[in-house]
Amino acid sequence: MEHFADTTFVIVAIAAVLVSGISKAGFGGGVGGLSVPIMSLAIAPADAAAIMLPILVIMDIAGLWYYRAKVDEANMRIIIPAGLVGSALGWWLFNAMDEHWIRIVLGVISVSFALYNASSRKPRLAHPSKFKGWFWASMSGFTSFVAHSGGAPLSVYLLGQKMDKAVFVGTNMVFFCIMNAVKVIPYFFLGLLATRNLSTAAVLSPVALLGVGMGIWLNRHLSPVGFYRVVTIMMFGSGVKLLYDGVLGLMH
Repeated sequence: MEHFADTTFVIVAIAAVLVSGISKAGFGGGVGGLSVPIMSLAIAPADAAAIMLPILVIMDIAGLWYYRAKVDEANMRIIIPAGLVGSALGWWLFNAMDEHWIRIVLGVISVSFALYNASSRKPRLAHPSKFKGWFWASMSGFTSFVAHSGGAPLSVYLLGQKMDKAVFVGTNMVFFCIMNAVKVIPYFFLGLLATRNLSTAAVLSPVALLGVGMGIWLNRHLSPVGFYRVVTIMMFGSGVKLLYDGVLGLMH
């Protein structure tokens, strides 16, 4: 397999998949959206996105087995249809969108919300909202399709509700399981699922499962305060990285 002939790719691919698995199963996403930028250090971004899609589906299935009963039903009724609309819009506009600007917008949202969430002022406890849920979940579905970076918008909506940490991750897990599954056919028609990318994803799948297992362990052992602190830090870190990648991309 040609990808694995490059030592740099092997290192960054294992790091990207492991971080994504831990983030997805332990914290509901967080820095998982950085898997494509990390892998893009060694290969083209389009190939990185294509390799990560089946890996994300594998992570979703593994995580769903554990979190299947830990889901906020009221929120799911809002965010699933909104996410599907956003994903459809992402497919429609895929070839017309500038991914660098998408990363910049996501970065600004992530950093701003993380700073607000970490401020000394206590934010008012939020509740499921059709308006807010449709806005953020549709944005999440859109950015998930075009850049595998849908975690930040959904976290903006869900974090304020201060739900149980397992329910928070479980709700994210079910949402992105559906979003990633519906991306498979559009990605195929866009020519992104080449055989070499699928083969690479298959080889990396054990790393994905290891990351999911580590994430579940961390979710079980962190206190609720520690959990939300880690999620906020991850959101800030991913926002800074997205901003950096977006600005750097525009400069080239």
